[in-house]
Amino acid sequence: MILETVSHARAGLIGNPSDGYFGKTLSFTMTNFSAKVTMWESPDIQFMTNPVDEAVFKDLKQLMDEIYLYGYYGGIRLLKATTKVFVQYCTEHGIDLPQRNFSVRYESNIPRLVGMAGSSAICTAMFRALTQFFDVDIPREIMATLCLNAEVNELSLQAGLQDRVAQVYGGVMFMDFNESLVTRRGYGEYRRVDKSLLPNLYVAYDPTRAEVSGRYHRNLRVLFEQHDSKVVDAMAQFAEYAQRFYDCLLDGNLDELPGLINANFDLRDRIFNVSEENKRMVMTARDAGASAKFAGSGGTIVGTYEDEAMYRRLEKKLGEIGCRAIKPQIPDTLD
Repeated sequence: MILETVSHARAGLIGNPSDGYFGKTLSFTMTNFSAKVTMWESPDIQFMTNPVDEAVFKDLKQLMDEIYLYGYYGGIRLLKATTKVFVQYCTEHGIDLPQRNFSVRYESNIPRLVGMAGSSAICTAMFRALTQFFDVDIPREIMATLCLNAEVNELSLQAGLQDRVAQVYGGVMFMDFNESLVTRRGYGEYRRVDKSLLPNLYVAYDPTRAEVSGRYHRNLRVLFEQHDSKVVDAMAQFAEYAQRFYDCLLDGNLDELPGLINANFDLRDRIFNVSEENKRMVMTARDAGASAKFAGSGGTIVGTYEDEAMYRRLEKKLGEIGCRAIKPQIPDTLD
């Protein structure tokens, strides 16, 4: 038996980065970019390397370029960490796994380290493959939390639930990470949103803006845990933007949405002093008439546009600064 599972790239439309701080977000996945895991039964357990993992370089320049763009680690550690968390969960819940070994490989065309949740896509695809291979049923809300645990607890990465929830469920999701719920049961309240309610959306990214998102989240975590009033208040405000955005979608009130998207970024910039390189992407999009904010921690932006003329103008202006604009292909669901 050979099975394949897929997780798609994620864009945080509103509310981020409050997902790791008991806030609210609205995010969507897009099939434009995906991570795929292929698994089959084998005599031994083997994690097959991806070209990113192989560490073979033709010269020093390629070595330096690869390190700059992709860091020091590939995806094998993500597969291993996810497997460990999966096995531990099954053991703790009295789920007997059959004596079967597997080989597994991954591939991904999600632009790396630009805020499209490429790492969590590998984790969620791997977790889904494990549940299918061993015929184990784990609720999606629990699966998302376990995928987060694989990255945070096993690999000491800084991250929030938003990416994993969006990728486990697929499509458009509104997420309320209410502190009492998350603390008591390990997950928040997740509601699916009909994608037909959305306005015209674009996503744009700069492939040269590679940056490990954990660095940003690590600094943010420290300030939040120190009860820095600016950070705590900002997280509450981000959550309010997300709630208002969700309410407007349900009411069919699209006129307020661009302003909320812009306000989300402007607050982030005031509190965290966004780098000029990343800010340039947002301002260039706004110069074209579109709204714009980060889709993640930087390197990718998301926003609304009015019509095709504005989209063409947006595409042209962003292309002039080395960014690629796309129209996200949003699935109804991953099922």
